[in-house]
Amino acid sequence: MNPLPSRLPKVGTTIFTVMSRLAAEHGAINLSQGFPDFAPPALLPERVTHHMAAGANQYPPMAGVAPLRAAVAEKAAALYGAHYDPETEVTITAGATQALFTAIAACVRPGDEVIVFAPVYDSYIPAIELQGGTPRVINLAPPAFRPDWAAVAAAINPRTRMIVINTPHNPTGTLWTAEDMAALSRLVRDTDIVLLGDEVYEHIVFADGPTAGRHESLARLPELRERSFVVSSFGKTYHITGWKIAYCLAPAQLSAEFRKVHQFNVFTVHHPSQLALADFMRAEPGFAAGLAEFYRAKRDFFRQQLAGSRFELLPSDGTYFQLARYDRINGMPDSEFARWLTIEKGVAVIPVSAFMPDGTDHGLIRFCFAKNETTLAAAGEKLRAV
Repeated sequence: MNPLPSRLPKVGTTIFTVMSRLAAEHGAINLSQGFPDFAPPALLPERVTHHMAAGANQYPPMAGVAPLRAAVAEKAAALYGAHYDPETEVTITAGATQALFTAIAACVRPGDEVIVFAPVYDSYIPAIELQGGTPRVINLAPPAFRPDWAAVAAAINPRTRMIVINTPHNPTGTLWTAEDMAALSRLVRDTDIVLLGDEVYEHIVFADGPTAGRHESLARLPELRERSFVVSSFGKTYHITGWKIAYCLAPAQLSAEFRKVHQFNVFTVHHPSQLALADFMRAEPGFAAGLAEFYRAKRDFFRQQLAGSRFELLPSDGTYFQLARYDRINGMPDSEFARWLTIEKGVAVIPVSAFMPDGTDHGLIRFCFAKNETTLAAAGEKLRAV
């Protein structure tokens, strides 16, 4: 048999798997892959066990259980003044990556173009290319990583089907502002462009000033909401990344197309976990509101651990990631530096060039600070000695 022609010939194993495996092989502290090393709220696994014992072990509804969809719709209304019908406009998904893939698959056809911003999360471009679409990549420049609206306007053409945005942004920790959303509104007005918002870190916003803690969601502005898929993650919000459960908000017409794909690429999502999350959201409605301060404390603690080190820390206004320059240590390419730091110094990180489709290397690495303070302190001791 001849080798099967690859549909993704440029794609290898994701950098997150590569670095986590390297960390395990060398006994390094894993600040690479973005997952907490602490337990979720105790009520969540308790409620999963309850619902399993109560018989919720068969297929739930394709779009998700009604109590969870209702809780999500109430949350969107309270946070953003956005009124989604839980029956037709809220879909529970098997993680945010599945939701992003499904939205792209539902909309993008061969010959379509999709605008993405780099550094770009690694699942977007393969999803676009698998549909026969062409990614149009707009690079964001450090240290601010702000969108260049003139460049976006120049990239839009009759083939533009979708624009993908990610705020708070992984890996840079930057936030889109209300002014950014207004600029986006002006550019897509009177077009058929669809928007896809990766908003999985929506509750982890540290910015100060008059809009402190405010996440600028696509759901917030009616003009954007009517053409948007908005994706968020229970995993990021409730410290349960391994549960792989998320949701997608979209107006009914877009949701209908989304569900056509969803029912065939995953069909539905773990039944008792959905019921447990619905219970938790009703029992602990303020949990998500406290997430920003919870992670702000971890960010500040981690930054204190690197005080006096040779790393130069960039601002982190959201997410649970911290970028750093390392040019005062050596001049290695970032991918080599990440391997060296893991193998020789015992701390695993992510090279930011992994998020750059053209391979641009700004000499930056990404730390994840969603860890216990003991983990961060142990990492800090090693990093100060580098």
